[in-house]
Amino acid sequence: MIKHFNLFLFLTLQLSCQEVKHNEITEQKKQDSINSMINIVLEKQLRNGANQYFNEAGVEIIKKPFEKGELDVTIQIVKSILKSNGYKVLINNEFNKKIQIIFGRIINPNSENKYLYINYFNKCDKEFNYSPNNGIDYLGTYIIKNENFITDFYYVPEIINYQKEFPEIAKVEENTPIKYVDKDNNDYSIELWKDLENNNEPEYNLSDKRKKNIRSIVARNMYLFNDNKAQYKWLILNDQYFMESLVKTFGYTEDSDLLKWIIERTKFDKNNPQDYGKLFWIKQCDGTLKLHANTFKVLQTLYQPNDNSENRFILDNIQAYLEYLGNLEDIKTENISEADKVKIMANLTYFAEQYKYNKNFNSNSKMMGRLRFFLNDEDIEILKKNNYFNLPKFKEWWDNADYDEYIVDYNQVWGRDNEPIDYNEWRNQHPKK
Repeated sequence: MIKHFNLFLFLTLQLSCQEVKHNEITEQKKQDSINSMINIVLEKQLRNGANQYFNEAGVEIIKKPFEKGELDVTIQIVKSILKSNGYKVLINNEFNKKIQIIFGRIINPNSENKYLYINYFNKCDKEFNYSPNNGIDYLGTYIIKNENFITDFYYVPEIINYQKEFPEIAKVEENTPIKYVDKDNNDYSIELWKDLENNNEPEYNLSDKRKKNIRSIVARNMYLFNDNKAQYKWLILNDQYFMESLVKTFGYTEDSDLLKWIIERTKFDKNNPQDYGKLFWIKQCDGTLKLHANTFKVLQTLYQPNDNSENRFILDNIQAYLEYLGNLEDIKTENISEADKVKIMANLTYFAEQYKYNKNFNSNSKMMGRLRFFLNDEDIEILKKNNYFNLPKFKEWWDNADYDEYIVDYNQVWGRDNEPIDYNEWRNQHPKK
């Protein structure tokens, strides 16, 4: 019996060892294949140089679209970077759900597309893009399905110390000509990657740029998909456009710390009023309006009595934006319907008006009076038809603001002989119905 058991144990161990060895061989073959891909792509990118310029004008030539194989290599390198930095890959359902919450993008698990493109300039544009980011014509990131992470496109030297990791391929640059004449007889030159490695200008220093790219890859993914709050501080200091885009472009408001940071750095600017509005609402890709309830919650924690910080101007900023919407002659500017505009204005007013009735604030902003002043009969019908958007006490505050509307409407030059009449006198002339 013991002999049979020992034989069984021996065979089991043999099979187990063979399986481990087989897996190791398979993994090594896979890694060799990846390295071969990197070699091919890296050599091409080194020969093309980091940048190309027309000699006569000194103008940089717009980079050509990259090939799918180049994106494949970027993704394999990024996958390795994330793994070595402790990134935990979510299961598909969890990752897909987070992508929908954060970017508003629905991933079709049955689609054969391995990658999806997220366009920061037009979140509803689902067309795939093979042009590198330049911040002017193209700016976006890629969702990597099944591998479950996101990444921008990077050239290999931007995320790998190629001179150290691929020294033989790096020698290509030693014999790469830096001046060319194209088919139209234009002279142009190329800037080699190696010449940027230790560039004295921080903006062009490849070594520093590479470190930041890697840090950004890790921080974005671990913050968004691993709920790693330790990455948040670095991102708001070093990746501000991306963090602002989460809220202002895609409407992600689940992180109260992020939302607070965005709110406190966003003030109403008459030269760019739409930017302030992005705190409160977003037009979704199906054409519907989405109000950010979380923004109002955070504002409520920030607006405090006897506060000497910039937050004391919160109602002033809201008032300025309300007046912008009220004076808007063409709502096509905001790409919203009249009903949407009324809904936005009603919710802004409702938030601000509460402080009129709070003795700790005793606000005199007359926000509901301003709303009454701006809305015409058709707008008021929208309010009534939608039951004042189910905002508690809205109807009561609306009815109580008729005198405030009179004050707001009283736009004559004030003086000792020309002042609006007081509340009691006005009420006698305008009794409540």
